[in-house]
Amino acid sequence: MPEITIHIGGRDFEVVCKKGEEPFLQSAAALLDIEAQALTGAMGRIPEARMLLMSGLMLADKTASLEDQLATADRANEGGPLTSEITEEIAKLKGDLKASEANLKTAQDALQGKEKDLADAKANVTAALEAMERMVASIQKQNA
Repeated sequence: MPEITIHIGGRDFEVVCKKGEEPFLQSAAALLDIEAQALTGAMGRIPEARMLLMSGLMLADKTASLEDQLATADRANEGGPLTSEITEEIAKLKGDLKASEANLKTAQDALQGKEKDLADAKANVTAALEAMERMVASIQKQNA
């Protein structure tokens, strides 16, 4: 499976996809990046998991809005050309949302790995500190 780098919200993410889906994934990432850029512009630097979640939700909101528009257009247009255009757009947005969810999962997995590394490092520092405290107590006892 090809591995590609996508850019979202000023950050790079390594993702894999099926062969031939690279352009679709880049397109979905570009849509997600538009939402992420709007968020970072409004809120400043935010954690990547939150940025991806909020961007995905914004795309989902746009999809829901288009589905509402489709339902309204379908009632008004009775299945005419406008309905097919909106249906195509909804299908595209659903694909983009699916790709965004995959990106969010990848980012969450990476974040969990980093949290584990941090917990391990904290345990090592705590153990070293306790050993130093025992050494100081031993030295103080010998000097007393």
